[in-house]
Amino acid sequence: MKERTGAGLLALCLLAALWAAAAFVPLPYVTYYPGPTVDILADDDGKEIVQVAGRKAYHDDGELRMTTVYVSTPQEDVSLPELLQAYFDPDAAVWPRSSIYAPDETDESTDRESEAAMASSQDTAVAAALTELGEEVDSVVKILDVTPGLPADGKLEVRDVLLRVGDTPIREAQDVVDAVDEASPGEPLTFLVRRGEKEVSVDVTPEEVEGDLRIGIAPGLGFDFPFDVSVDISERIGGPSAGLMMALAIYDTLTPGSLTGGAEIAGTGTITPTGEVGPIGGIQQKIAAARDAGADLFFVPAANCGGIGGVDPGDMRLAKATTMHAAVETLSDWVADPDTDLPTCEDTAS
Repeated sequence: MKERTGAGLLALCLLAALWAAAAFVPLPYVTYYPGPTVDILADDDGKEIVQVAGRKAYHDDGELRMTTVYVSTPQEDVSLPELLQAYFDPDAAVWPRSSIYAPDETDESTDRESEAAMASSQDTAVAAALTELGEEVDSVVKILDVTPGLPADGKLEVRDVLLRVGDTPIREAQDVVDAVDEASPGEPLTFLVRRGEKEVSVDVTPEEVEGDLRIGIAPGLGFDFPFDVSVDISERIGGPSAGLMMALAIYDTLTPGSLTGGAEIAGTGTITPTGEVGPIGGIQQKIAAARDAGADLFFVPAANCGGIGGVDPGDMRLAKATTMHAAVETLSDWVADPDTDLPTCEDTAS
């Protein structure tokens, strides 16, 4: 009997030790939690988030809130207790790390990609808002990111408009890639860019990285606008998912009266230059964040409608968003009558 008791106690001790060890072993999962919301119509330290120069701006009441998600980073360790906490939290989510991040992705690379996506999204939101207003918008090629430590660092800047590389006029991002690929190692390339109101000529010498010539920039789609519009969002927030809400805030700022009717509106969704709304990640957490912030209405991208089952919006209404134009019409209808029928995810027609 004593031997059995001793063996049992030993087994319990070993089991307890295994559980204790498991509690601190990193697991290959990522957690999602509701993040803060940001009213894009507000001001930050006395400066409006949406800035306009060369055209009259209207700063009225009401709120247009972008929503965010707290996501564990590629190099962040998620322990068993943290995983269980997220699993049983109705507003949180758990995903396999491999479905969110590439195997070689780092916290630094994720931050850089996220910042570049936000910069591109801001320009695209301006284009969508101005297109909705009937303004002429021309596309250009801009620098979306400059990699520290590579040849362009300190010479070229994010948002520089690429006009020419050597003798090659730049009409699309691939023109920049081709010009660098065809360069001679050790020979400088002359970049002509527009920086603000000035044209600047800069010599950059490509260097070989993993068998390819690189200078360390990410060229991408940008726009020439008839007047200056900018959205000053904190650098701590990245990604493209605030596109729709930024576009609505810009539209509201450029039109008299309050688009929101003084209410608190939130939402999410990527945006194209012509105003199509695209899907995002973390839809349930963003709805929860907006609900907790006291929003009255939330825009759900149509492509995310299948992912909102089980989410609790509280008293907040959910409206499906397909395009910038449709979202403006939805807001107009809702402001006129908060009880009116709105496009929802239950609609069979898109």
